Amino acid sequence: MSKDRAKPNIEALVAEHYRAVYAYAYRLSGAVDTAEDLTQQVFLIAQQHIDQLQQLDNARNWLLTIVRNCYLKSSARRQPVNMSSLSLSADSIPAEYAAESQIDDQRLQAALEELPEDFRVVLLMFYFEELSYRQIADKLDVPMGTVMSRLARAKQHLRNRLFAAQLRPLRRHQPTPLP
Repeated sequence: MSKDRAKPNIEALVAEHYRAVYAYAYRLSGAVDTAEDLTQQVFLIAQQHIDQLQQLDNARNWLLTIVRNCYLKSSARRQPVNMSSLSLSADSIPAEYAAESQIDDQRLQAALEELPEDFRVVLLMFYFEELSYRQIADKLDVPMGTVMSRLARAKQHLRNRLFAAQLRPLRRHQPTPLP
């Protein structure tokens, strides 16, 4: 038996996953310079710890986990945003959702940056890393209900910001005035 196994190649990982790593870093940080630095840091860490990658099928998730961890470590000194400063309203619903191509990247990033970090991280873990509520809860060491709440509030915030023109207040039953 040969002990040689096909070792993952860092150049191949960069070529295949650079865009996903950079996009995730940008969505987390909201800044091109920070995203570039995070992306570079991720691939340096990946190169140093490439032995930990057991299956190439898991490379994308492995790299995105490194992005998230690097971002969280680098932003640990930031001040949290008070959730009450966000104008989240359950009294509005989207009339209809815009097609994905109608969402302006700059507006999306601005809306993401308005979210408190805890909410943004959960949202991006759900959509970029495609993790379940349970997996997110386990990785962040928070209750699953907290994950669900943060995700729901983050999605509502994005709907309010990105589809503001299409939002309309919920109609409440108004009693008919008596003659």
